[in-house]
Amino acid sequence: MDRHSWVHFTPGGGPPNPLPLGKKSATAARLFLRHFGLTLPPGRWDAHSDLDVGVGMASSTADVVATLRCLFRLFALPYDTDVVIGVLAAIERADSVFLDEFALYLSGRHRVVRHLGTEIGFHTAYITEPGTVDTTAVTDVLLDHYQRHGEEYERCLTDLLKGFASGDPAAVARAATTSAALSQRALPKASFDSVLAHRERFGADGVFVAHTGCLIGYLFPHRPDADLKSELSAFFHSLGHQCSFAHGGYG
Repeated sequence: MDRHSWVHFTPGGGPPNPLPLGKKSATAARLFLRHFGLTLPPGRWDAHSDLDVGVGMASSTADVVATLRCLFRLFALPYDTDVVIGVLAAIERADSVFLDEFALYLSGRHRVVRHLGTEIGFHTAYITEPGTVDTTAVTDVLLDHYQRHGEEYERCLTDLLKGFASGDPAAVARAATTSAALSQRALPKASFDSVLAHRERFGADGVFVAHTGCLIGYLFPHRPDADLKSELSAFFHSLGHQCSFAHGGYG
């Protein structure tokens, strides 16, 4: 989605200040420097993130990737996906935000199974329900859930891949909706029933959720106009939440 983490390093001055994104990003910088045999010059780190933490926006992965991309640019090195994957694998399970395309990605094994390209895109309207989710803490719950509903997820994955292969965003959105409904059995969203029930009213192709977070929203094939945005904002406000809008994907 069109939300980002930004990391800047400005050379000059005294010793580098601590990277203001926490331990994972600091570890990523240390692993990068060790991999290339480099030393960070004097200078200053700065960072900014558009992403909420602990709600399913892959914020920690985005912070790590932003740190690594900053270092690639600082040392005038070509961006190397294999190096990024190696650093991520040493730190945490990760989302595929380091790729500039959709992909079928094994987050625990850090392996790209299939590249899915950049043809598909959506406009999203979403909310963040209260609370945060610790991805590590819910991993066993989710893996057990996936195992118990393996056949349903397999059918969903098949439909998803067919949608990407044919460049059909509506098919991808339908698969996302199926996956969101399955997710209700593991990490339920309080707003899910209401959001699903009003999907056709708003002309959305599908419903999506953060499977390890608190996000839920709609997938639209086109940018909602001002009237539709007003209707969506009023609807989500009636559920007790502020609506946000962002472009998702690439097409």
